[in-house]
Parts: sequence; structure tokens; C-alpha cells
Amino acid sequence: QLQASGGGLVQAGASLRLSCTVSGRTFSRYGMGWFRQAPGMEREFVAAFRGSSGTTHYADSVKGRFTISRDNAKNTIYLQMNSLKPEDTAVYYCVADTPPFAILSMMRSGSSYEYWGQGTQVTVSS
Repeated sequence: QLQASGGGLVQAGASLRLSCTVSGRTFSRYGMGWFRQAPGMEREFVAAFRGSSGTTHYADSVKGRFTISRDNAKNTIYLQMNSLKPEDTAVYYCVADTPPFAILSMMRSGSSYEYWGQGTQVTVSS
């Protein structure tokens, strides 16, 4: 199971940190990431770890503002979101699959991931 938390209502320019804890699995074997979906919009890739090296990748829209990280000892990944904008408003989902995707297109595609968290709402007011 993937349990996401940390969403909320903030003003533009503020920061939030999302967390996603994995239970019942060997966390270190999983490639993980974050997607988001705004009302009436397509689901979109936000950030993920690529392949066994775990290099981080970001959507252009969040690059430089968001940081994905993981703590294997706590079975948790994080998404630190700084300088939030109203267009960041969405439900954020953490995702997981094994083995971690080495192919960039697969890593960036939501349909590649078998496991999804329940989502946490992030609302950024202007």
C-alpha cells in the first residue's frame, strides 16, 4: 500500500512537502514517483526516480521548484514543493513499480505504474 499525505491549501509562493509511505513491500526494489491531476485535465508526470541509479527526473513545469527524495530506512518518498503556483493545484499521487524504469518514456507514463496511492489534494491560491 502507498499512503500519501502532506497536501493542503496554501498561498502562491508557499511551500509544502508531500510524503508517501510504502507498506508491505521491499521498498528499495521499487521505482517511485509522483503524478498529479488537476480538475478536467489529463494526469501528468511530476517527478520520479529513474532506473537502478535512482537519478531524479522532473517535469519541465516543476523543475527548479520541486525536489523528489527518498528515505529507504523509512520506506518513504517525499516531494518538496517550493514557490508554489496556482497552476500547481491538483491531486498528487505517488506511484510505484518494480523494477525501477530505466526507459525514460516508461518512467514518465502513469500507465506504467502498477501501484498508486490514494492521492492528496494540493490547492494553491493566488
